[in-house]
Amino acid sequence: MALKRNLYRLTRLDGSPHHVLDAPYETIDAALKAAKIWCTGQGLSCTIKDRGIGVQVLAGNGTWRTVCYPANCLQPSLA
Repeated sequence: MALKRNLYRLTRLDGSPHHVLDAPYETIDAALKAAKIWCTGQGLSCTIKDRGIGVQVLAGNGTWRTVCYPANCLQPSLA
């Protein structure tokens, strides 16, 4: 029996694909790392609405399910 590998993606808070980080990630850690880097860099100049990110996993039935929202991406910019 082969182990199934999960596939993750980053989305906007409404569940639509993220406008910059729309790419497949092989692990949740890779997705969270990409979100953190973007939120502390380029994302700092965005509004909370545009900076907020959801992490989704591809379910066995072919639908995407939200698994978390990185907290550091939901905090207001200090700039």
